[in-house]
Amino acid sequence: MALIGWILSGIGLFAGLALRQDMPVGGSAMLSTLLLAMALLACPMLWRGRPFGISRGQRIVAALVMILSLPLILLPVAP
Repeated sequence: MALIGWILSGIGLFAGLALRQDMPVGGSAMLSTLLLAMALLACPMLWRGRPFGISRGQRIVAALVMILSLPLILLPVAP
């Protein structure tokens, strides 16, 4: 589970930083902030002592939910 956390944390960090650097589409600032938050949630080193009563598995599942709900965020809104 920790390996999945490190992988998700690295992906979220680098994707958020790259998106913040380039800003190709209209909602890039929001998406980059969500990716950086996912990197913080998934990082096992920061959450070793189980602060706030949140386990590592719960944080990694929250990060996976954020990744899987990304297509819903990117759906175009009908005017």
